[in-house]
Amino acid sequence: MIVISVVNLLIGVLHNFPMNQIEAAIAAYTSFMWGLPLVILLVGGGLFFTFHSGLKHFRYFGHSVALLKGKYNNPAEDVAGEISHYSALATALAGTMGLGNITGVAIAITVGGPGAVFWMWVTAIVGVSTKFYTASLAIMYRGLDDTGKLQGGPMYVIREGLDRKWMPLAWMFCIAGMVGVLPIFQINQLVQILREVVAIPAGMATAESHFNFDLAVGIIVALIICSVVVGKVKRVSVVAGKLVPIMVLFYFLITGALLLTHLTEIPAMFVLIFTDAFSGEAVSGGVIGAVILIGVQRGAFSNEAGIGTESLAHGAARTNEPTREGLVAMIGPIADTLVVCTFTAMALLVTGVWQGDATGITMTTQAYEQVFPGFGAYLLLIMAIVLSTTTMLTYWYYGSKCMGFLFGTAREKYYMWAYILLITVGAVVSLDLVINLLDGMYATMAIPTMISSLLLAPKVKKVATDYFSRLDAGEFDIFENESK
Repeated sequence: MIVISVVNLLIGVLHNFPMNQIEAAIAAYTSFMWGLPLVILLVGGGLFFTFHSGLKHFRYFGHSVALLKGKYNNPAEDVAGEISHYSALATALAGTMGLGNITGVAIAITVGGPGAVFWMWVTAIVGVSTKFYTASLAIMYRGLDDTGKLQGGPMYVIREGLDRKWMPLAWMFCIAGMVGVLPIFQINQLVQILREVVAIPAGMATAESHFNFDLAVGIIVALIICSVVVGKVKRVSVVAGKLVPIMVLFYFLITGALLLTHLTEIPAMFVLIFTDAFSGEAVSGGVIGAVILIGVQRGAFSNEAGIGTESLAHGAARTNEPTREGLVAMIGPIADTLVVCTFTAMALLVTGVWQGDATGITMTTQAYEQVFPGFGAYLLLIMAIVLSTTTMLTYWYYGSKCMGFLFGTAREKYYMWAYILLITVGAVVSLDLVINLLDGMYATMAIPTMISSLLLAPKVKKVATDYFSRLDAGEFDIFENESK
């Protein structure tokens, strides 16, 4: 009853706010932040990392897999960190492989046309190098929090790796981080698919039944998330490590089956993506800049390369070798955007649902229901529940670390309670408000993350060159234990 009372109070306060003006202000801020300079910073920065590294890290994907399997984990070695390489990647993927891979792709195609998918691929390709650098730095420049515990993330990279004059960038990242990782997008889309598939079919909901259902689901999900996050990163990583691989495999099976039913149409859809990427004719009226912007925007939301959030997870890895975590992290954009988002895009394009009036997760639901009538929506619902839940768990960890850096670890608990309450609020606010708010904060987080990474890039290259030379010389022992 207390939770319901507090939530109703918050919603009542929101109703009394001039929401139209607030939404307009947030949209204007996001539009300003996602201008050409930020696109150049993310894509251009990723290209810089790619060539600055001499492309060396691309030769070691096999070694990345071996690291994930724990083949180089010496049980007798005293290493810093809380979780294994596998758990760090699983936690990071739990954050990136959320409803952004389902809803985000649908939004990208709706707003930017099929060509936006091409620019999502571009962000993923350069994002491989970006994540190699940012995750390496997250280990290289870990710092102690106010309790003496070792922590990682862009704010610690800035504090430990750069001069004091750069500290405002660390504060900027944390302030934007506490807002940018709020669970409002995940819960918003989760209640939408639950409402339409299970409870109230689209077009039949009254304003009251719509609101009451969304609020009830928000409260239930908030309680579930609360029961896990009290165990902090170790419990979050355990849950993510078990659920993410299972759900990715499930996704491949059902989406692969969908694509097999439209196999002959797939080549034409790839051609459409490439041609529209440089014309924008499908949706954006020939405005190529709009297509690029939407693609980069949604790509960043999908794989988070250069945003900095993933570094918070990779910074907790048990290793004294920064390059190892960089190699593990670079798998993320490949799995997340080049594979999962491409599968989603193909499903939307070959079924033709992208040309209809549906938006967000409803569009993706229509694609699966078209191929699997009667139960396709339920297949997607299963994925939505798991993906949204694991993302909300990971995002809580990210936000609490930002809170702890700014105000002390003793106050992280206040963020947790605010986060739980905002799950219920996010269930009832508009999707446009949610997307604009989070996109604006992602853009804000990218600035300190990319600037600090570019400034410290020579340090990463030096450490990586040394590591690769030792690896090639066979100086590392291989162990049979698999650590997860």
